Amino acid sequence: MMLKLLTVSCWRFLAGISLLLGLIGVVLPGLPTVPFLLLSAWSAGKGWPRLEIWLLAHPSFGPPLKRWREHGAVPRKAKYMAAGMMSLSVVMLLLSPAPFLLKLLLPPFLCCVAIWLWRRPEL
Repeated sequence: MMLKLLTVSCWRFLAGISLLLGLIGVVLPGLPTVPFLLLSAWSAGKGWPRLEIWLLAHPSFGPPLKRWREHGAVPRKAKYMAAGMMSLSVVMLLLSPAPFLLKLLLPPFLCCVAIWLWRRPEL
């Protein structure tokens, strides 16, 4: 019983933190909104069904969450924005005094993320 309560609490904590970060992303440029909302809805489904239902029924958040759940779809506009932000991040990283290993590993990783993203269906 105690383990189940702890597990549910962890899922709720993750759902709440993810939702908070997603809501901050609505007003803070550069912080993504939808990935945090996806994580929030997923973790809420594990331990906070009421929050999951609210997110899926929300007029702004619900449609992208449902498109992702049903089809794994990402709108073209979001793909362009993500690719642009990743490109800008790489340029800023290369111009910064960041560690060489980071400059070496992050661009190929982001390239793989972009390829994966552009292979997602659009609805």
